[in-house]
Amino acid sequence: MSLCAAPQGGASPLPSFWEFTAPTAWRSVDFISDLHLQPDHPRTFRAFAAHLRDTPADAVFILGDLFEAWVGDDMRHEGFEAEVTEVLRDAGSRLNLAFMAGNRDFLVGSEWLRDCGAMALPDPTVLLACGERLLLTHGDALCLEDTAYQNFRAGVRTEHWRAGFLARPLPERRALAAQMRKASQQHQRDQRPENWADIDVGAAVRWMHEAGTPLLVHGHTHRPGTQELAPGFTRAVLSDWELDGSPPRAEVLRLSRQGLQRIALPQPA
Repeated sequence: MSLCAAPQGGASPLPSFWEFTAPTAWRSVDFISDLHLQPDHPRTFRAFAAHLRDTPADAVFILGDLFEAWVGDDMRHEGFEAEVTEVLRDAGSRLNLAFMAGNRDFLVGSEWLRDCGAMALPDPTVLLACGERLLLTHGDALCLEDTAYQNFRAGVRTEHWRAGFLARPLPERRALAAQMRKASQQHQRDQRPENWADIDVGAAVRWMHEAGTPLLVHGHTHRPGTQELAPGFTRAVLSDWELDGSPPRAEVLRLSRQGLQRIALPQPA
């Protein structure tokens, strides 16, 4: 891990960059994010389970928002969340799983990760794999234009807030999460998708420059694609998954010695 000095000129502070070097035996790594798994989206869940079962990759890195909402690791014992946990537990016995928290599931803790056999990834993480050096992040920390969200994010990521929230009974936490989702969905309906906040290009390039990575991989924005941010600095945005709506969409970004490849998933029955 390397600690970065605060930048000049009043810009947002740089984070710490944790580094992970993949075993040389790994031939490929799958990156996915923003599945927003929930009980009333069964096709998306089935596609996720099928991909974990069938992928030829040595590792699957989940870069946040696997769940539509996660309100504590005690969820893993009940209902839909228990079913998802069982699928991941099975995959973790065959694959190398890694998980980075997103804005929907930042309350994922060590108990759930241990049950799934998954490695925790700090946000951001520098990955050295398949001859490449990549910077991985969920992406929400770089959406600086959305100041209301950034203020909210700073508040709920404190240990004080986390401890207070997790001390509430599980049914109460579920109800509060449902209220927050409803407010978020209303906010999205009030805006055109093209007006949703994207990452701050200047901040992203500063991160990449400091981390020594020419390639940034992130999710969160639901705008899959590859774009040059500045000469020598490129980002690859992960697809969100939505196979229960229209138009259906789900992609995996696979890293191998041949570089990055986008793979559209088949739709499950």
